[in-house]
Amino acid sequence: MDSTVAQFFDQMKGRDVTFIGLGVSHRELISLFAKKGAHVTIRDRRTPEQMGEEYEKLKAQGIDFILGEHYLDKLDGDMIFRTPGMYFHHEALKKAREEGKVVTSEMEVFFDLCPAKLIAVTGSDGKTTTTTLISELLKAQGKRVHLGGNIGKPLLSHIEEMGPEDYAVVELSSFQLLSMRQSPDIAVVTNIAPNHLDVHGTMEEYIAAKKNILLHQNAFSTTVLGVDNELAASLAPDVRGKLVTFSMQGPVERGAYMDEAGDIFYADSGNVLKIMNRDAIKIPGDHNVLNFLAAISATWGLVSLENIVKIAENFGGVEHRIELVRIRDGVRWYNDSIATSPTRTIAGLNAFKQKVILIAGGYDKKIPFLPLAPKIIEKVKALILMGATADKIEDTVRGFSGFDGEKLPIYRVGSMEEAVQKAAELAVDGDIVTLSPACASFDLYQNFETRGEHFKSLVRAL
Repeated sequence: MDSTVAQFFDQMKGRDVTFIGLGVSHRELISLFAKKGAHVTIRDRRTPEQMGEEYEKLKAQGIDFILGEHYLDKLDGDMIFRTPGMYFHHEALKKAREEGKVVTSEMEVFFDLCPAKLIAVTGSDGKTTTTTLISELLKAQGKRVHLGGNIGKPLLSHIEEMGPEDYAVVELSSFQLLSMRQSPDIAVVTNIAPNHLDVHGTMEEYIAAKKNILLHQNAFSTTVLGVDNELAASLAPDVRGKLVTFSMQGPVERGAYMDEAGDIFYADSGNVLKIMNRDAIKIPGDHNVLNFLAAISATWGLVSLENIVKIAENFGGVEHRIELVRIRDGVRWYNDSIATSPTRTIAGLNAFKQKVILIAGGYDKKIPFLPLAPKIIEKVKALILMGATADKIEDTVRGFSGFDGEKLPIYRVGSMEEAVQKAAELAVDGDIVTLSPACASFDLYQNFETRGEHFKSLVRAL
């Protein structure tokens, strides 16, 4: 075990450690800190009855609980871990910091202690697929890889297993990055578009959070930017180490790009090497070509050309991302529940060469739907709306120039069950039905994964 890691856990003996939220990233950590001799308290909005068996199991380990509506009152402890989705500037956390409490997160501590080489990915769209691709490319090369952050396992729980020859490949959200003051060896920004404005309030804060992925790098680091996106490209002046870029719009000075014929190359100071044609990439859509360009740019020099092509030809995508659920009576049903913003839904619609039946709507993140309207008019043959944003999406589409209610009928439903049934009634042989909500799921579901699983179960039961 790395000596810095060992020293950190030795210091936890007898310390009061509070975890806000019993979520995925905290479950393993709570047991680990308890085993290391810390006095652990869990604060959660849920009641013991809502937690069920998990509450009894943790209580038996000597872990204390503060539960219910007032779970954030009088925050205390030598160290307070906020859940990844909790806003850093939440009033309860601000008050705790003002009182001198240590407020941190699993990712912040992991970045401080990590003995492995760190590659981190952020962006408004594509970060999960890009992160997974980087992991798959490195594994194909025989590297020992730990995948985590906003996806996969909580990495701090496994830090004792990591060594200096390993790679930690991490997806980071704006909520995680907002308080980060450490940056990875290789930082990737896929793109930046309006998202999570219901929490951040302004685009300025959202962009500033994303920028933290590279602001604390040193001169020996690498930053990868998607320059087809204006906001991501604008971060170039803040890069301190090596700048690598990627583009679908033609050559770049250093990085992966695609030409008009769909051929993919890597350029470095005048040297250009052809890698493959975009047709070699198994998963569909321009957005997945961009994800591959980002992953190639991040791992160039670490992964052979042969392994890059092998992963392109065999990687089938990540669950809930234009995932083919089934083919029924000639109708192809896709789960794109990850599309929690208009830009994600636009990318999902562009992945298909024909018009589709679209199921959309959900929780309101205060993101404008105007950019989505022309794409819906162009690519959708029937629109099925549900959730809190149904009115906003319908009003935006109906009010957009070129809308024709006869060519694009709009249906309103009250649940996912009704949405799937309506789509099944409308679809005929050769049609495509896709769940691509353009919204978060919190009005009806705990997260986009739960929404996607429900959709898939309903489709399979048809």
